[in-house]
Amino acid sequence: MGLLKVGTPLHWKDSLEHCNYVREHGILQFIATYRRLKHLENDRLFYGDEIEYSMLKVDEANRTVKISLRGPEAMEALRKSEQVIHAFRGCTWHQEWEYGSWMLEGTPDLPYGGYTMSLTSVEQNMRLRRGRLLSALARDEIAPTLVTFPLMGVGEFTSPSAPPGGEASQSDFVPDVCINPHPRFGTLTGNIRRRRGSKVDIRVPLYQDVKTPEFQTTKDPQIHMDCMAFGMGCCCLQVTFQASDIDESRLLYDQLANLAPIMMALTAATPVVKGRLASTDVRWSLISQSVDDRTPAERGEGTSEANPQMAGSGVKRQSKSRYDSISCYIHPASEIYSDIPCEIDDDLLALLKKEGIDETMSCHMAHLFTRDPLVIFEGHVEVDDLATTEHFESIQSTNWQTVRWKPPPTKAPGANACAPHVGWRTEFRSMEVQLTDFENAAFTAFIVIVTRAILVFNLTLLSPLSKVDENMRRAHGMDAVRKSKFWFRKHILPDDTDDFMLQKCPEQQPLNAEAKSSQFEEMTMDEIMNGKSCYFPGLVPLCYAYLEHIGCDETSFRRIDEYLKLIKARATGHQVTPATWMRSFVHGHKDYKQDSVVSESIAYDLVHACNDIGLGKRACPELLGDVKIEPITAHGQYETPLYGERLGPEERRGLLDKIMLRASECDGTFSPPSSAGMRRQTSGHLVDREFLGCLESWGGQG
Repeated sequence: MGLLKVGTPLHWKDSLEHCNYVREHGILQFIATYRRLKHLENDRLFYGDEIEYSMLKVDEANRTVKISLRGPEAMEALRKSEQVIHAFRGCTWHQEWEYGSWMLEGTPDLPYGGYTMSLTSVEQNMRLRRGRLLSALARDEIAPTLVTFPLMGVGEFTSPSAPPGGEASQSDFVPDVCINPHPRFGTLTGNIRRRRGSKVDIRVPLYQDVKTPEFQTTKDPQIHMDCMAFGMGCCCLQVTFQASDIDESRLLYDQLANLAPIMMALTAATPVVKGRLASTDVRWSLISQSVDDRTPAERGEGTSEANPQMAGSGVKRQSKSRYDSISCYIHPASEIYSDIPCEIDDDLLALLKKEGIDETMSCHMAHLFTRDPLVIFEGHVEVDDLATTEHFESIQSTNWQTVRWKPPPTKAPGANACAPHVGWRTEFRSMEVQLTDFENAAFTAFIVIVTRAILVFNLTLLSPLSKVDENMRRAHGMDAVRKSKFWFRKHILPDDTDDFMLQKCPEQQPLNAEAKSSQFEEMTMDEIMNGKSCYFPGLVPLCYAYLEHIGCDETSFRRIDEYLKLIKARATGHQVTPATWMRSFVHGHKDYKQDSVVSESIAYDLVHACNDIGLGKRACPELLGDVKIEPITAHGQYETPLYGERLGPEERRGLLDKIMLRASECDGTFSPPSSAGMRRQTSGHLVDREFLGCLESWGGQG
């Protein structure tokens, strides 16, 4: 989560004098990167996923569950194991990037290559991560892939326990010990509150059941939360792609922005917040509110005193939180669909255009940099803009949008000049983490294949951003997959297919200018994914068409086919989202009192069930259909080296003695001593007739 440095981060009042400098020089650093690397082309497709895990401590005797604040300790153990084994396949572990001290992030140690077999490697690596994480857990810990801990902010929910509040958050519900101990995160929490002028105010609508008491006195009761941990403590699934060149990366950014609300709804997994059932199914609005650093004037909710040291003097209207959907497209061909407010810094826009950055990209950057830097490190204000992107990343990484466009990073000092470079990338950020690696791999593979289909078939998913934002709102609803419709483009094939499609689909009207001006309609999730009539093929059939076009190998296709069947079944409603399954679990629990309360006993059983589903210990056909998850254990997750070091005499004799004591036809590799072996030991004879018979038979075979 963002840029990390070693040093002392500045308090907000000490940062103010540097804010405008950091914003200006962040733009200068981007311009330097753009000039240096805009020529990169023909880069291979590489991609990678990020999955976040929650470490939880369970007390079986008392049937309680709490978050375990051992994230840094577990990360060090995992990293040490990865370094010791020097494996040809591995994982990379991050805790220092995660907001919560109970959170861990796992990624593949190397990006996946652009081949069909890599799409099946994703699941293998995710399973490997889950298995290796088990080895770093205490006996009373679990680490399911849950978006939120259901009892976050309820009573004593941490291990070790701590009272709520602290200098950073000043929360009434959450202790500051939940925050990652790296000084950046406490400062980030405090500076958001200080810039805003108050604690963050998070409101999520409460689910109404027949006995929910709040609805007797309040029309629209809400679940109230008051600190960053409620939002940034959410876990998700993110996928990043390296594009062929800068133009392709910008195109994919725009196209994927349209899929962000669709995929968020399809992966919905957040029905429980702060011990209550919510009437929403996803995390996005919760996180958006948790990092909203806007002043009252910027939010349009009151007046604020102007401060020229702040972006927009702290009073210029900002229509969105810095964690939200995008406000403008970045490819020149998409500009006509940017139809919502997009605040920009006029001075920085002029600087970008003066330095030769095109209008569309200049607007994007000038929009991101209407935000102030939230964490500035002492002694790192004046830096070399040609050698670092520190100030650029400080603001870029704290604009948390549904997609993120990522310029190539600068090489570290002393890095091998001949090492492969990292190209222009696009990050897809809206999906909720799923309970199983099969699901997470399926959605990762689907997004990868969709990007290839967009490029190869020259598809366009573009819609006006006003409709994308409306889709984001609808995606929050309960069971949005089955109950909501979403705005989507009716004709996603290129213009040169119009005549062909008219022949195949006679009821389709010729796409004249008037028809093309109204080429968006509300579709069900089933229609978006599986097709509507003859004019809209559906994204899943287009994925199959792409795989057929490239001649996908049979072995890879068998698993990819299962992934696409999951997408199809979830879109039709035949298989439910994790949010729907969890909500049903709570409703069916013996301790649920129809009052929207997720009690400690319910939460205990829920997280255990989620963990068991992820580990393959519990079947869940409602989520997975006929797919069976192979059990995952800590055993055998690290490779065993084929050592070649010579044994000493004593070790050699001991090993031979051990083998000979059990060497009979009824003993296999790694077998325990057989009855014959036991007789040999108890009789005191190393070799008996049975063993001699074995030797004779082996000799005869030679």
